[in-house]
Amino acid sequence: MNHLFIDNLTVIDFAYLDRRRGLVGESWIADIVLGGELDEQGMVFDFGNVKRTIKRVIDERVDHRLVVPAGSDSLHRGDNPGELTWQLDDGSHLRHEGPEQSVVFLDHHEVVPSAVARLLERELKAVLPANVTAVEVTLREELIEGPYYHYVHGLKKHLGNCQRIAHGHRSPIRIDINGRHSPELEKHWAQQWQDIYIGTREDLNQSWSDADGTEYVSFQYDAEQGEFRLTLPRRRVWLLETDTTVELIAAYLADEIKRDYPADEVRVKAFEGVGKGAIAVR
Repeated sequence: MNHLFIDNLTVIDFAYLDRRRGLVGESWIADIVLGGELDEQGMVFDFGNVKRTIKRVIDERVDHRLVVPAGSDSLHRGDNPGELTWQLDDGSHLRHEGPEQSVVFLDHHEVVPSAVARLLERELKAVLPANVTAVEVTLREELIEGPYYHYVHGLKKHLGNCQRIAHGHRSPIRIDINGRHSPELEKHWAQQWQDIYIGTREDLNQSWSDADGTEYVSFQYDAEQGEFRLTLPRRRVWLLETDTTVELIAAYLADEIKRDYPADEVRVKAFEGVGKGAIAVR
């Protein structure tokens, strides 16, 4: 059998549900291996069609969606396809309501790279030509040497899939004070934003406490794809007065750090997943 490989084909930025961690932002790099017979061009598959076919399938099925492990007993599905409640191990819960395309249900009890890869392999086999008889998808995290955090957000004004209220990223951060690297500040913010939902105060719909004293907040907005609503424990939320684009996140971090270093130059390089982000200098 002949094989074709495509490393670093794309990055999947998404969110998923975990019994312990709750709502988790993630970024996985996708590598692909195709096996099969050579076609009339002497190829397993034309590189020119990789983005039009393979990347498109990956983006449509998982990227910028909430991935839900359908085999978990923590899941309670609602009447509509994008409506669900998720029970956490600590007794609290999350609730998501949104259009069908904002969620993907995974046939597994937890979200792990191998289970998501199997889903994508099945989807790809259905659209690739008959000479391609084997598809192998490998999903992996970026190797990050310094601190990083997992965050989830939604951008209601975005015309693409970033408008979905629960998608996320695994992101490193670089902070410099007067041109000198500050690992201590990076570690501090990575700890502050570990498995966090970064929400916009304008989208805050209501807040309340249940019988056991757990405080909840609910975000809601209308976007081009439909109506979105997300409810989660207040302790898992970080509120901004602005929208939560990576440019505004970088600006927020720089402003917060500047308060403690008023006489110094603060430079924040905030990543949004792998290899992209924003820089703010104060």
